[in-house]
Amino acid sequence: MTDADAAAVRETVIESMEQSAEMYGLSRSAGRVYGVLYFAAEPLSIPELVERTGYAKSTISNVTRRLTRIGLLRRRSSGGGGRRVQFEPEPNLWFVVQDVCQQHVAREVGSTRRTLDRALTRLDEDDKAYERIAELATTYEELETLLDLATDHTIGELIDAIEAYES
Repeated sequence: MTDADAAAVRETVIESMEQSAEMYGLSRSAGRVYGVLYFAAEPLSIPELVERTGYAKSTISNVTRRLTRIGLLRRRSSGGGGRRVQFEPEPNLWFVVQDVCQQHVAREVGSTRRTLDRALTRLDEDDKAYERIAELATTYEELETLLDLATDHTIGELIDAIEAYES
């Protein structure tokens, strides 16, 4: 494979990261910055990211701040006592998924489940809505269990458990 072919493949993956970023409520620029850093041989500074992405410095600053806050990037000081901050990607995306699940998804699922549980205490069991709400509450309880498992175990542990169960 030529260098041009490899660059084209990397660009295709980075474009996919841009699309994924949008799906998760981030900007396309966030996906591109993460992708550029993912394929970089070493951490990059804001000026280097400006050069490699073509985005304005303000865009790169906002994107790196947001990606750092959600755990997709790590800040590093440049070597040799320099003051320039550099960024590197978090390569373990499962760690990021676990963190998002713990901070956002689990909180929302728990809140909804508590609302459903309170609703059930206010209805008679023979009420038409009671059974529907009870089914929904059970689903949310199962989601909480699934989220607990996902945030407490590695991907390998989860796959091993599923494969053992299937055997």
